[in-house]
Amino acid sequence: MKKSVLLLLALCLNFFMLAQDRITGHQFATRSEVIAQHGMACTSQPLATQVALDILKSGGNAIDAAIAANAVLGLVEPVGCGIGGDLFAIVWDAKTQKLYGLNASGRSPYQLTLDYFKAHNYAKVPAYGPLSVSVPGCVDGWSELHQRFGSLTMRQILLPAIRYARQGFPVSELIAYYWKRNAEILKDYPGFAEVFLPNGQAPGKGEIFKNPLLANTLEQIATEGRDAFYKGEIAHKMVDYLQAQRGFLSLQDLADHSSEWVEPVSTSYRGYDIWELPPNGQGTAVLQILNILEQYDISEMGFGSPEYMHLFIEAKKLAFEDRAKYYSDPDFNTLPTDELISKEYATERAKLIDLHKASRSFPAGELEQGNTIYLTTADDEGNMVSLIQSNYRGMGSGMTPGKLGFVLQNRGELFALEEGHHNVYAPHKRPFHTIIPAFITKDGQPFMSFGLMGGAMQPQGHVQVICNLIDFGMNLQEAGDAPRIRHEGSSQPTGEKMTDGGTVFLESGFDYPTIRELISKGHQINYSRGGYGGYQAIRWDPKNKVFLGASESRKDGQAAGY
Repeated sequence: MKKSVLLLLALCLNFFMLAQDRITGHQFATRSEVIAQHGMACTSQPLATQVALDILKSGGNAIDAAIAANAVLGLVEPVGCGIGGDLFAIVWDAKTQKLYGLNASGRSPYQLTLDYFKAHNYAKVPAYGPLSVSVPGCVDGWSELHQRFGSLTMRQILLPAIRYARQGFPVSELIAYYWKRNAEILKDYPGFAEVFLPNGQAPGKGEIFKNPLLANTLEQIATEGRDAFYKGEIAHKMVDYLQAQRGFLSLQDLADHSSEWVEPVSTSYRGYDIWELPPNGQGTAVLQILNILEQYDISEMGFGSPEYMHLFIEAKKLAFEDRAKYYSDPDFNTLPTDELISKEYATERAKLIDLHKASRSFPAGELEQGNTIYLTTADDEGNMVSLIQSNYRGMGSGMTPGKLGFVLQNRGELFALEEGHHNVYAPHKRPFHTIIPAFITKDGQPFMSFGLMGGAMQPQGHVQVICNLIDFGMNLQEAGDAPRIRHEGSSQPTGEKMTDGGTVFLESGFDYPTIRELISKGHQINYSRGGYGGYQAIRWDPKNKVFLGASESRKDGQAAGY
């Protein structure tokens, strides 16, 4: 009898000790939120996070820290970003108490035309090689952010990245995995192996990698400014390389490049204002999905319920049909953005949803016309930055120009080649873009800076994080740790159409009765180990006057404060 009692007590004690690991009751939670008073940085690689904190501690502000972290990420995480790619940002400026949006995406070459693709029988823009290369906007994006909001010199900001590039850094686990996968595709493109494959292979976990060529390039940018990249020696090397590869990017394309300050667009969701950037990005889809979901009592449905999951998937399908039709460069089209994010439009679109059956296809609305890194920083003045930057497909096009230490993006792959399409290829045009930073305010004050990288997963991830926080009461870290849904197969801005309802990919963590019910509604269910995005977030707590930080548990990242 005594042995039985002791065994029962031991089991109970063990249960309660285990329960302490999940004090909020969510078994998927990986760790606590990070909390700090004076500043916070959340990135997808710990070295970049620490650099951002160093910048803050040395007197820099959140904008300086974001640029510094991005520069380091271009070195330590070249599988997602770099100065050969584009950049978007939302900045909360504490002085003016206002949000500012920056579109630092590049345009297509003047000399490449739609007729060229037709004459050479291209059904779509190829993913790799010179034809998918558009002007890299990242460096000009840094310059715009720095000129408007920065406090330190650009040399101070870029120095940590320069030092790591010269002295080396240990490659982290997940990045090493993706580095190897990218190398299998890109290894034969001229210049790629010289920069990214020391000793003929991708560096493994824990190996020290150096990139002195990138250090030299960053030195030039730090010393001579953005013109070194767009008009100087770096520009000439990029153009010489691409022309040798039968590409079309010219010195004029680079010299004429400029970023654009844009007004963020928003919708209200249960008392919170959700902010995204307007097209040519896909942030508008987040607002469209939320406007549909707001018409239903999601909190009553419950997280992970088949009712919520079905509704989310159908709302995503609706928004993505409009994404495929309308989202494009506003310089080439009069876009109905205000109509797309209106509550009235969402009410009409929601009528198309059958709560008991998965749709096979949806029409886009008829309106009157006229892979990636994400980081966020905050400082003790109250400035907050939401920044996303990318090469598009991992390490981009494979085009690795003239001993510069970086690869050029392949964003041009996202153009359509269908005449009359909003997103059809044209010279000096920005392609449809997947990367989107996000921000939430409440009562006109900052509430949360966040983002979630990962192609078409980004709007889906934004919405799921927002619902996790607002509808399901999760904390900042749990909102990112919760298992995610990814729907694929919607119509695309490149011209493909949804005809069979697509496929729903689920992370582990959803129960089998729920999955069976989704199947009974007509959803095609599949599983995938990856592809669910990478999340970072900072929330401001006005009551305790502290920042709360969270970082993606599926990646190598870190949230840290001081």
